[in-house]
Amino acid sequence: MDTKAFKRSLNQSDNYHRKGFGHQADVAVVLESEYQSDLIQEIRDRNYTLTRGDVTIRLAESFGFCWGVERAVAIAYETRQHFPTEQIWITNEIIHNPCVNQRLRDMKVNFIQVENGSKNFDIIDRGDVVILPAFGASVQEMQLLNDKGCTIVDTTCPWVSKVWNTIEKHKKKDYTSIIHGQYKHEETVATSSFADKYLIILNMAEANYVADHILMDSTSAEAKLQRRTEFLTKFSQAYSIGFDPDIDLERVGIANQTTMLKTETEAIGKLFERTMMKKYNTAELNDHFQSFNTICDATQERQDAMFKLVEAPLDLMVVIGGYNSSNTTHLQEISIEHQIPSYHIDSDIRILADNQIEHKPLSKELEITKNWLPAGKIVVGVTSGASTPDKVVEDAIERIFATKRRSSDDSNPILSQTDYAND
Repeated sequence: MDTKAFKRSLNQSDNYHRKGFGHQADVAVVLESEYQSDLIQEIRDRNYTLTRGDVTIRLAESFGFCWGVERAVAIAYETRQHFPTEQIWITNEIIHNPCVNQRLRDMKVNFIQVENGSKNFDIIDRGDVVILPAFGASVQEMQLLNDKGCTIVDTTCPWVSKVWNTIEKHKKKDYTSIIHGQYKHEETVATSSFADKYLIILNMAEANYVADHILMDSTSAEAKLQRRTEFLTKFSQAYSIGFDPDIDLERVGIANQTTMLKTETEAIGKLFERTMMKKYNTAELNDHFQSFNTICDATQERQDAMFKLVEAPLDLMVVIGGYNSSNTTHLQEISIEHQIPSYHIDSDIRILADNQIEHKPLSKELEITKNWLPAGKIVVGVTSGASTPDKVVEDAIERIFATKRRSSDDSNPILSQTDYAND
């Protein structure tokens, strides 16, 4: 499939919309009332620090809604306003934030259900309105919706589209796209759909494995076959149809899921550059390796702010964002790497009574930790993923203040029952 020609044709269709419907001013008022926060602005104005009682909050200098997310949510709201009676669908969560997705459900935006691992597009009728989320959608989904005669509202983040353009450059010169990302993530699924040949790698360990394969010395036919079989088994869900590691890794280009850890994406790019230089020599590097900067500015800014925040004296960290949010998880990783007790929550309701918190450790299920706020004066670092509204961050901070205050009151027998009840 000529994906570039298809996208060009789709862009010219009267049924395709990418820039909203002229209701920006009305929607901006609604978004501000639902998602902005006076408290967060106050903390920004106080040099990202606020103290109440025994708690000092240190807020990352870049956090929360990025421009691409805000744009996607605004276009979704505009779509409902512009099509007040039409059936509206969305192919995935608009962003990885439960409260925003629930708000769309409240607005009668329907989410396409997944049945037996596949989306059920049969429920969509000709003329229905279908929103593509900030992560984008695969070329195959776009083609299906276009063939159905749907009105397509595309909220794909321009940074994601930039990665797709990079994939097209790889294809033009017959390069295999090595995509740093999670093969099940909506964005990576969409990105890989633009490639003729691709391999998705999750981390540096997998990148080193692939680099070793590229540099593998000549061995017996039996050993090569064994290695090839091992390779294809290891990446069984992460490569294009017909991918052959012994042939398709001779010319590679680097791309990434925009929410991945910046430092790791850069390290992976450098690793494959060195690998190709070692195998083919410097003079032939450009015939075997391509790399373009596809790291999202917003992701980079939030990660840089997190690295700065963890250098400050902190007793613990609270990271706020959807549990399926890749960029939020990477913020959590930074805190853990700096050995700071860290709690990933998706909303303030995870902060429970009796100084308990329900949170998600890395690569684990939800668990409850007791006495998570230490006694005495404490400094709490706070950040949030790019899909988290300021209002959600405000609610979490307010509950931290209240929890600490009540915990201190419980340890002070002089306080009356009336004082505690009025807290």
